[in-house]
Amino acid sequence: MNAYFRLMRLDKPIGIYLLLWPTLWALFLAAEGFPDIKILAIFVFGTVLMRSAGCVINDYADRKIDKLVKRTQHRPITTGEISPKSALTLFAAMMVLALVLVSLTNVLTMKLAFVAGALATLYPFTKRWTHLPQFVLGTAFAMSVPMAFAASNGNVPDGAWWVFLATLIWTVVYDTMYAMADREEDLKIGVKSSAILFAKYDKFIIAVLQVCLLLVFIQISKVFHLGVFYDISVVFSAFLMVFHQKLIKNRKKTACFRAFLHNNFIGMLIFVGIALSFIV
Repeated sequence: MNAYFRLMRLDKPIGIYLLLWPTLWALFLAAEGFPDIKILAIFVFGTVLMRSAGCVINDYADRKIDKLVKRTQHRPITTGEISPKSALTLFAAMMVLALVLVSLTNVLTMKLAFVAGALATLYPFTKRWTHLPQFVLGTAFAMSVPMAFAASNGNVPDGAWWVFLATLIWTVVYDTMYAMADREEDLKIGVKSSAILFAKYDKFIIAVLQVCLLLVFIQISKVFHLGVFYDISVVFSAFLMVFHQKLIKNRKKTACFRAFLHNNFIGMLIFVGIALSFIV
């Protein structure tokens, strides 16, 4: 059981948090305050479920190359604790459970969920043929936004796509930091990433993306008429981005990974700003 727990990465919940924050942004924006408790429960549980499923299919796809990377060589499929067939069975079971969950919403949400599921399944394989798997991951994560609006209101308003864009950009930012930590080993084994594509311009491109993210956050404030608490959260987020640039300055593995982890606080800050804008 411990091996399956580790396979689903439940011992490392950072991925759940990074997926959950944009989902909560969208739910609170769609409801203009605290969302319906049923919808909230579906999406929170769905977030845990889909992130876990994503980890399982990722480890299945990477089962051979994980042996070549020090950080991943002890994953359950790689060590033989869990067979590839068992991992696929678990993945299929979780996807079916996710489908049951989303069936409790409406038809539009279900249609969007199929797109999200396809992207989540495709993502682990994209690092073989494109240097932009981070964009595929970002799109998969961002699908939670239109799904949240659809489940809450039965439609996806134009403003929701600004939140979608923010999630996409943010994911590319922090996952590129993550990829910077693995760049040397990825180059040796032939795995592609945005960190490899950006090369010596990685910090500059991340900075440009961070500025774009802040501009999108500001646009979200205008579209949804958010208050001063949200504006404060954006300002603090900007300071955190400067700190992240400082962390990745020398491209040290541990510092880049720390910057990746620390992005959780940006998601939390933006959520708090949105929630307080409606509640206070």
